[in-house]
Formats: sequence, C-alpha cells, structure tokens
Amino acid sequence: KPVPGARLYVLDPHLAVQPSGVAGELYIAGAGVTRGYLNRPALTEERFLEDPFYPGERMYKTGDVARWLPDGNMEFLGRLDDQVKIRGYRIEPGEIEAALRSIEGVREAAVTVRTDSGEPELCAYVEGLQ
Repeated sequence: KPVPGARLYVLDPHLAVQPSGVAGELYIAGAGVTRGYLNRPALTEERFLEDPFYPGERMYKTGDVARWLPDGNMEFLGRLDDQVKIRGYRIEPGEIEAALRSIEGVREAAVTVRTDSGEPELCAYVEGLQ
C-alpha cells in the first residue's frame, strides 16, 4: 500500500487505470515524487509525466509491473525492462554489456544475475578476449 501522501496507479500503456487483479505499469504520484533527474531533461520527460488524475502534478513511471489485489494490497510482478536490483542498487545489465563491448578485443558481452551462492551476484560473460 502507498505511504501517506503518495498515490499508486497501475495503468495500461494508454494511462488507463487497470482494474483489480489486472497487471499494468506502476506509477507513483504525490508529495514524495521529485521534479525529475538532475541534468537529464530527456530522461525526466520520459519518466515524469503529467498526472492525468491531478492536473498540475506529476507522476513517476517506475518500469515496474504490478497489480492490485482484492484485499487492497499491491503485488509486484517484475520489470518491463532488464533492470535488476542487487543489495539495494538498481543496475542496468545492458549498460554494463555496452561498456564491456567497448573494450578492444571484446566481440560480445552478456550480463546476468546468478544466485548460486545464495546471494544475487552480477556475472559477465565476454567473447573475444585473448
């Protein structure tokens, strides 16, 4: 459930409210939502949208997939992208793969999360290094 002063919306791609039990993207609005990303106007425009339910306010497009449960709680179902969270840090494996591919001699790179040791760990595979 949202913390006091926050509003949570589960919306479809057209920003229509999803009924209870139907998955959609999670948006957060209310007092705790910042104005945007520092020095990142394009990303701010992409992620911080006008709140259609409270004109003049903004809502944050999280990239999380969720649904409301009949008891009023929300269930987190995953992500729309490949972003992962390890030890509280949000990580974009695609950004790491791109950085690895920029290294001379690396033809291909793949980054995944492994849990063999019990704790989630990033694991990178590269092809082409001698």
